[in-house]
Formats: sequence, structure tokens, C-alpha cells
Amino acid sequence: MIQDQTQMNDARRGWLGLMAKADAEALIAAAEPFAQDFEWLRKPEIGGVMVRGRMGGTGAPFNLGEMTVTRCSLRLPGGQVGHGYVQGRNKAAAQAAALVDALMQGDRSGDVQVAVLGPLARDAVAQRQRRAEKAAATKVDFFTMVRGED
Repeated sequence: MIQDQTQMNDARRGWLGLMAKADAEALIAAAEPFAQDFEWLRKPEIGGVMVRGRMGGTGAPFNLGEMTVTRCSLRLPGGQVGHGYVQGRNKAAAQAAALVDALMQGDRSGDVQVAVLGPLARDAVAQRQRRAEKAAATKVDFFTMVRGED
């Protein structure tokens, strides 16, 4: 049971992270077909979080700056609780993320995975690829030519 819970936590961390970084309009549109009644546990609210960074990914952590986020929590009639955190000031996107989170814990998780999380994951991969291609276009190769002198 412990391993099942750990796997569920890891999977949930993955889909929450995916939705937190997703394009807000794409998230809202993908979640719209799954809209249903729910009870607010925490209505959408906008706040700030401190973003930390590390030089080279391994250095000592430092405070990079603040970022605006929107969060909310809801409960479906079946008892599943969903939480949504998204970048920026978009209450509808936070609600969509919380709804998807709750649905992923119920019987419709397969449908939600295919219709919502799959396309968001493909969009994220495409975005990373575009960013990598843009960075590669600016790459400069330095080399030293041997002039024949010692």
C-alpha cells in the first residue's frame, strides 16, 4: 500500500506540475467538457510565492524573486478533493486545474488523462522543443586555428 500511495503521489505531482505551467486557455478549453457541480473548499485567490534558484543547478539556493500564482480547492459530489495552482492571475485556469485534479482521483481518470493531460503534455514537449531550437540557433562555436608557429 505504501508503494501505491507513493506512486499516486508522484503521478499527482506530475499532473499538478503540468497544469501549473500549462497555457491557461488550453487548460480551460481541455477541462471544459468535464465541467460539473462541485463545492468550493477555497475559492480562487491570487497571491505571490518566492521563487528560488541555484547557479548551475547545483549551487547554493538564493531568492530569485516573486511570482504571482492563483490557487483554489474544491470537492466533487463523490468526495474527491482537487487543488489547483497556476502561474499568473487566472482564476478560471486554477478552477480547471482543481477540477482535473479531483477527476483524476476518480473513475473518469482515464478519460481525463487522454482528453486533458495528454494534449497538455504534448504542448509542453513542443514548447520545450521550440525553445531548444531557438537557443540552438544562437549557439556560437569557438575554435582555434593552428598557424604553424610554435
